Amino acid sequence: MSDCARPISRRQALTTTARGLLGSYTALAGLSFATQAHADTPKDTLVVAFAFDDVITLDPAESFEISTAEFLGNAYSRLVRLDRKDTSRVKPDAALSWTVGADGKTYTFNIRPGIKFASGNPLTAADVAWSLQRAVLLNKSPAFILNQFGWTKDTVKDRITATSPMVLTLVTDQTYAPSLVLNCLTSTVGAVVDSKLLQSQAQGEDMGNTWLKTHYAGSGPFRIRDWRANEILVLERNDGWHGGRPKLARVIFRHIKESSTQRLLLEKGDVDVVRNLTPQDLEAIASNPQIQTTSATKGTVYYIALNQKNPILAQPEVREAMKWLVDYDGIGKTLIRGIGTIHQQFLPKGILGASEAKPFRLDVDKAKALLAKAGHPDGFPITLDVRTIQPNQGIAEAFQQTAKRAGVDIRLVPGDGKQVLTRMRARAHDMIISNWGVDYWDPNSNADTFTSNPDNSDGAANKTLAWRSAWDIPELTRQTKAAALERDSARRKALYGKLQAEFTRSSPFVMLYQTVEVAAFRKGLQGFSLGPSMETNELDPVAK
Repeated sequence: MSDCARPISRRQALTTTARGLLGSYTALAGLSFATQAHADTPKDTLVVAFAFDDVITLDPAESFEISTAEFLGNAYSRLVRLDRKDTSRVKPDAALSWTVGADGKTYTFNIRPGIKFASGNPLTAADVAWSLQRAVLLNKSPAFILNQFGWTKDTVKDRITATSPMVLTLVTDQTYAPSLVLNCLTSTVGAVVDSKLLQSQAQGEDMGNTWLKTHYAGSGPFRIRDWRANEILVLERNDGWHGGRPKLARVIFRHIKESSTQRLLLEKGDVDVVRNLTPQDLEAIASNPQIQTTSATKGTVYYIALNQKNPILAQPEVREAMKWLVDYDGIGKTLIRGIGTIHQQFLPKGILGASEAKPFRLDVDKAKALLAKAGHPDGFPITLDVRTIQPNQGIAEAFQQTAKRAGVDIRLVPGDGKQVLTRMRARAHDMIISNWGVDYWDPNSNADTFTSNPDNSDGAANKTLAWRSAWDIPELTRQTKAAALERDSARRKALYGKLQAEFTRSSPFVMLYQTVEVAAFRKGLQGFSLGPSMETNELDPVAK
């Protein structure tokens, strides 16, 4: 048998496939990689293998996906940023300093002088005001983060104003906890965009939204050079960034979903960092002296949502039964070992008031009794939407098997991140396994989406996770608002404890686990670490 006809091993096949996948970005980035085994990437370029098929848009006023938060966090300035070293604080970014007025409603920000957008345009208070006004006026998914302060289409231009070229004034409708207001401004929707550039790209009344879906208008440490959906995203150094010149010239994110492929690319030196390894692949690289790992507990929780438009899932006994049909221990010991911890509350650990109570376990008999009480002694058929990445797929399959023991026949509906999110946002699912990352480091970030639904109609403006599952909860919505307004930390913590208890009892959410993000990287990489949120996975300190 000749060499060309000799069968190859699965490992050789994966390596060949992986190299083919990486080949397409060389021309795009203007790079030339060596072809020999263990070829290192260029010293000024970081290559990251990452599953980011959830990216839908690059407009900060519209983006509401977890992967995109990392890209935009490295590409845009905000007034303030979360302090990674102390998450109870925020630190200056585009704002050099700020004060809260005696009325508790007026926030004054002094804008840092000398900041320039990548276009060369100077960043002024007018740009910040226009950016925040734009997010409210476009009224895309993340607008509710700003709407909660009384900033609506009718009021926003009066309450968010540039009072001088370098001074911004924000006026809220009520006296919220200052930490809540400041933390909200660290979120993606608080990004400062280049108003002159976007106005020049506007189509009708879209304020540049159509153009910005696939382009860039920021002033962060990196600029977005290119994005190809489900393929590649390239960041390039912004030499004029106010925080100093990033050490890397570019960062290339390559969309690679398979953990085994990511691992082989890392072992060969074809990528510098991998982000989605399974527990099995993490164990496999543990003894490799050329590879290191880092981890961080994230403010991201995974859950199964039950759409209350389905009359079966709307029954309280059925909702509770589903919570007893998950093998939490089995999932924790296998599918998320090292990359997550079982967590059955909507507030992630590390946030003010977070409960760590875990009342549920796998109990098929209890679930059967609840289903019989609801009139379904033999179970029922149902669908579960799932993103085709791990551990989502593995958890969905495990849930499918345990639910079957109670007669619940789950049909999995697989899709990529965009497909699954689109169906959920249209309330077109029965059940879905998904995740939620905090938009800002405050308990209201999760409470305002899990336990608030001001308008359950199909045309609602505020489409929270509770809305997406058609959970109509006027009293919990009122309590959520009251917790956001409470300025005393101890009383605020108690209010969130009460919310979590009621959520655990009655919600259509099966809370699964909290993410521990793990990244593996080539030895010699300097300054690489993960933050508590995706926006704080900062790349400007990284060097090779």
